[in-house]
Amino acid sequence: MKFVSGEILTNDGLQKGYLGFERRGIIEVGKGTCPRKSVAKGLIIPTFVNMHTHIGDSFVKYRNITLPRSIEELVAPPNGLKYKLLKDASEKELIDGMEKSIAFMLKSGTNIFCDFREDGIQGICYLKTAKDLWNINSFILSRPDKIIYDKNEIDLLLKNSNGIGLSSISDWDYSEIIKIAKQTKNKKKIFAIHASERVREDIDLILDLKPDFLVHMVKASESDLVCVKENNIPIVLCPRSNAFFGIKPNVALMKKIGVDILLGTDNAMLSSVSILDEINYFLKNFEGIGKSEILYKTTYGARKALNLECDILGPNSKADFVVLDEKTLQPLYISV
Repeated sequence: MKFVSGEILTNDGLQKGYLGFERRGIIEVGKGTCPRKSVAKGLIIPTFVNMHTHIGDSFVKYRNITLPRSIEELVAPPNGLKYKLLKDASEKELIDGMEKSIAFMLKSGTNIFCDFREDGIQGICYLKTAKDLWNINSFILSRPDKIIYDKNEIDLLLKNSNGIGLSSISDWDYSEIIKIAKQTKNKKKIFAIHASERVREDIDLILDLKPDFLVHMVKASESDLVCVKENNIPIVLCPRSNAFFGIKPNVALMKKIGVDILLGTDNAMLSSVSILDEINYFLKNFEGIGKSEILYKTTYGARKALNLECDILGPNSKADFVVLDEKTLQPLYISV
């Protein structure tokens, strides 16, 4: 049996102790001094959950392309540069790019990622092919191939994914997007959507969709955030992606209101898919949320948002943890 020691992140905060594990299972959890020499000593946390990725555009970073710093020009469907590049890319190029991102996530301690999957059923198939040989868990939030509602297509997408993840209400005829949301909820699947990223959008229309979580909310007003808090809807922030476009989430206001904040890395063509890189950027550029709190949000908090098992890092649990250096937050040991 091997041991890791230090401070263990629990649902009740950091506690000094150690884990004994073997064959990918945790055998022993103890407080105080480790009984044997540990293979790593530091902050012991569950593996990370990346709550918002678009790894389908991973291939773009390997091309010599200057990307526009306008959200509409780069990523807004259907005419943003990203969609033109996705359409022109070969199947091999798309899958190879996604595999590289998956490998990078695993190396940086992420074992669950929530991907907003473009390109309809074909996009789902590409991602499933890319992750087939990797020990990683994906939540695939699919979207229609075009910005139109087709009941049969949505049924097919929901049958093959964990739910639907759409761009924004600004990109759609609202009467069609609400049909998608209702159909998703009827199938008891996840519905999520980008909201108030480049412009402020009507929060009542957004909340009427009954989303499980929102992404960005950079342009949201204080009253918008209060409504989100009252409806207990988490907001996934992607501050490095926002910075590329010259915008910044109002973390202090979200913290003051008590909004549940989670983190994602957004488009793989813009930022690394390492949630640790996102955490370090967050800690350097925002105040009010400390190290232990943001580590909790990107592990336990994110699992709760996806309705996943949160009773982890205990005896008989799967050995699914990361040991981080307390000062640099760099991985010292990854169990996956």
